[in-house]
Amino acid sequence: MAKSPTQVVTNKVRFSYVHVFERYSNNGGEPKFSTTILINKKDKVTIERLKAAAAAARAAYKDKNGKALPPESDAPIPGCGTVHDGDGLRPGGEPFGPECKGHYVLTATSKNPPKVVDEDKNEIIDRQDFYSGCYGKAIINAFGYKQSGNAGVSFGLGAVQKLEDGEPLGGGVTNVNDFDEDDDEVF
Repeated sequence: MAKSPTQVVTNKVRFSYVHVFERYSNNGGEPKFSTTILINKKDKVTIERLKAAAAAARAAYKDKNGKALPPESDAPIPGCGTVHDGDGLRPGGEPFGPECKGHYVLTATSKNPPKVVDEDKNEIIDRQDFYSGCYGKAIINAFGYKQSGNAGVSFGLGAVQKLEDGEPLGGGVTNVNDFDEDDDEVF
């Protein structure tokens, strides 16, 4: 079976804001499964796949609705207004975190749980094995949307594959062996 022209399989990316095991509500919106995907700007193959999928999603939207989506020419990847430049500012005006430098930033969501697998395509059950900061691949699908005064191309989350560990993002990891350090008695 041929894959859809709106489907993208990324090369190696880094995952952030990982919510692939349970739904999460951002700013009181509908709870969804999601992850932010950090795509290295040097990854020309994934970038070309995003452009092609966005163009296919725009064409499908026009075929279905009889109207074209408004252009998103100011997007770092033309046609993908939901892809942001990690060296710039977030849509709210604050800077992206240091982990986003040199990357495009894309958040993919789904109402349904995505497949979460390891490098051998075995299902990952332990939630601690797939976390913000790990590296892997993602299968995402571009789609056109128009709702609540917003319109453009966004990405649905189909599956994620962990390829390797990385420095955890947000909150870090506590090492219980730190309790072994000598401390001065204060009491």
